Order: sequence, then structure tokens, then C-alpha cells
Amino acid sequence: MNIKSLLARPFAGYIARQIRKGMESAVADQDSIFRNLTTVGKKTVFGKDHGFADIKTYDDFKKAVPIRDYEALKPYIEQIKQGKHNVLWKGKPIYFAKTSGTTSGVKYIPITKDSIPNHINSARNALACYMVETGNYGFPSGKVIFLSGSPELERIADIPTGRLSGIVNHHVPQYLRTNQLPSYETNCIEDWESKLDRIVAETIQQNMTLISGIPPWMQMYFDRLTEKSGKKVGELFPNFNVLVHGGVNFEPYRQRLFDAIGRKVDTIETFPASEGFFAFQDSQSEEGLLLNTNSGIFYEFVPAHEIESENPARLPLSEVKTGVNYALIVNSNAGLWGYNIGDTVRFVSTNPYRLVVTGRTKQFISAFGEHVIAEEVEYAITEAATHLEAGIAEFSVAPFIAPDEGQSFHQWWIEFDKMPHDVNAFADKIDEALRQKNVYYDDLISGNILRRLQIVPVRQGGFIEYLKSIGKLGGQNKVPRLSNDRRVAEGLEPYRLN
Repeated sequence: MNIKSLLARPFAGYIARQIRKGMESAVADQDSIFRNLTTVGKKTVFGKDHGFADIKTYDDFKKAVPIRDYEALKPYIEQIKQGKHNVLWKGKPIYFAKTSGTTSGVKYIPITKDSIPNHINSARNALACYMVETGNYGFPSGKVIFLSGSPELERIADIPTGRLSGIVNHHVPQYLRTNQLPSYETNCIEDWESKLDRIVAETIQQNMTLISGIPPWMQMYFDRLTEKSGKKVGELFPNFNVLVHGGVNFEPYRQRLFDAIGRKVDTIETFPASEGFFAFQDSQSEEGLLLNTNSGIFYEFVPAHEIESENPARLPLSEVKTGVNYALIVNSNAGLWGYNIGDTVRFVSTNPYRLVVTGRTKQFISAFGEHVIAEEVEYAITEAATHLEAGIAEFSVAPFIAPDEGQSFHQWWIEFDKMPHDVNAFADKIDEALRQKNVYYDDLISGNILRRLQIVPVRQGGFIEYLKSIGKLGGQNKVPRLSNDRRVAEGLEPYRLN
């Protein structure tokens, strides 16, 4: 164990103690953040437009500030891009996080001097909790990798602009710089496949101890390592014992990733986004992710089924209940106000406040009134894969609306890493699990409105080829799990397994 691992012990202990204190003061911290945000907000263009001077209570705030998406925020972003100060938050953002939206095209999410610690410290906090709980202080002595976007930044209105993962790359603590791979030059490569080859070349002989990224791109990295070395990842990196993941549900990828590693490693889940780092796994034994309640973000929660209504219920943290699916709304010291980030969550505990991410507000299937969400399809396919010993590389579900003379159905495009012996039995198992989870879907099947789902096998590498064809290969891009139209399904058509 080197000096970094020795120093990690007291530092991690201090951070973990602070986090435990925060569990007890979560509601009070949220109240304090709310007061601070609205006080600072009074002096902004947004605050003046929305009567912040008259806001005394949360009820006042809800009346003054409607829930909005990026399109509604965009006029203020444009003012910032024109060089104006004090628009959404005091001064100007220190970065724009550039991200893509399904309807808004490119989005520019502000990151301010006050909000950047939320993005930097939250991952540190997750690792500190892990070290204290498990006693594993060894990984700081080896090499660590985060499969991220390019750290090269452009300037818009003299504000550095780029992918969030590239921005965060500039804030890796100095003491970890010598541990970090790949090199800056390799991280700057835009072409994902060229970049992946360079990452493999730079890491294959190293003492890798921690690997982080979104599951589909970690899988590509693992596959390429095995292809080059002929070894399982766990054999290639005998000291690799921590895998940090986020961005998509891990469960459909878990078995395949562990198969590629060849042994079990500890996993840490995170919930980061351009709009904020919202939650992280603080325990290896407890379900869910600990909500970041004292990190410059005031949260609101809207029952997911109300998010499209004209006057949805808006709840502070103190009023949430376990087992309810909520749309997550954020107000932050980045200058986001009543902002619907598009994710849905469900609390599994309110003491402390731990949640699971259940899907996207815009990613569901309700072509026939079933309102099937990501959490349900991911559960169903995981159940089927477990019971029928299949391996899933990737999948996406779309509605198939049949002509008048036929029954409509859900069409599951699945790239199998290991084909089930009986695809029809696999479809039956998915259908059974989904009917258990979703009463509306069950009613439609039992009432002969929908027929049983159809599986379309996709050839090996088909999803990667599809992403490449639309210019979305690499970085944090991923195929939507659920669609209400057939754009993704039609895009996958050339990659159907014949």
C-alpha cells in the first residue's frame, strides 16, 4: 500500500462522517438551500422576471416559478451567450455543459463557480463511503480510468464549453493526476473506435484498480481488451476491484460485464447529469442511491403521472413517500429554476433519503394506454435472461401498430451476447414479468387488445453500428430503451439478425 492509500484512510473517514451527519439534517439542509437560492436569485434577470422579491415561502415560489424544460429556459441561455451577466445566477457561468436533447437539439447547461463543487465532490464522496464501509483503501495506489468525452473545450461567449465528462476532467485533483488514464491526448480523440484502440494500448500493461464509465462503453472496452490479450479482464488486471457506473440501469449489463471480468468486483452506482450530480451509492449493503441533499440543489418531486398536467402537484423532499414514481425537478446554484431534468425516481427509503432511477419522463411506451416505463422493461428482460441463461448486450423496445385486421404489439429489438435456447420461451418470460409489473399492460394482453410481444434479434455489434450510423458512437451516448414511435426500430432494421 503506497502513501496515497495510507492518506486515503483518514480523509475518507472525515468525508464519510460528514455524509452521515448530512443524512440527519437532509430536510433542514434543503430548507437552507432554498432560502439561499431565492435570496441570490432576487438579483438576477430571471429572479426579477419572476418576482423573487416577493417570495417568502415554498408555496410563493411554486406560484411564481413554473416547471420548465430546456426550451422554456433557452431565452435566458441566449442572453448569457450574448455576454450578459446575472441572468440565471450571479455573474456568468464558468462553463457550459454541452449535451444533446431529444427535442431541443444541442443544449447548453450552465455550470457556475458555486455549482462546480457538486460535480467534483460527489464522486469523491461515493468513493469515500465505499472505502470506509469495505476497508478497501488500496485502489488509489493503482491506475484509474474514466471512459469519458473529450476534455477539449470550445468557447461560446468566452465561456469554455464541452461535454460534462470533459469539463470534470479538468478538475481531477492533482494527487490523482498521476493515477489517471488514458492520457489527455488520447481523451481528446473524437473518433470513438480510434480512441478505444489507444485506450487499450495505454492501459493493457498497467496496474488498473478502478474502472469507471457507462456500462455499454465499459463493455466495449472489456471486449477489446480480451480481443487483444486473450485474457479475461480480471486476469489481465489482478488488482482491479472497483467498477463505478452510471448513466443507464446496470442490471441488464451486470452479468455480461462480470463474465468479461471473470470474477466479481465491487460496484458503485452514481447519478450524474449535466444539470447536477444528484445521488450516489453510499453503501454496498443498502438498496438505492443517497440523494445529494446539501450540494447547492433544491429538489422538487412531481408524481410522474402528473408531469404533463397543467397544474401538477409539486412536493419538497419532506413530503415524498417510498414506492411512488416521481419526476425530478431541480433548482440550483447553476441557475436552473423549476427545471425538469427528464428523469424519474422512486424512493426506497426516507431515513436516509435513498432512491432508484426508474426511467425518463419522455422514454416510455403508451401507444395503447399501457404507460410502460424503463424500470419495468429492464426488470422483465433481466428476469428472462436469468431464468433462461441468456446474455443481453443491448436492447430497445418500440410499439408496432398493426393494420385494422391484426393485433398490435410491443417489438423488442435485442442484441444477445448469448442466445437463449428458445426465443419464444424468452419472449413468454419477458411478457410474464412485464404483466406482473404493469397492470395496464396485463389488461391489454388479457383483453386481446395487444398480442404477446415480438422479439427481433439484432446481429452482434448491431447497436454499435446503428449509433455509428447516426453519429452517436462513444461518449455518453446510448440507445433509448423505450420509444413511442418507430424511429429507433427503423434505424435498427439493417442490423436485424437474418
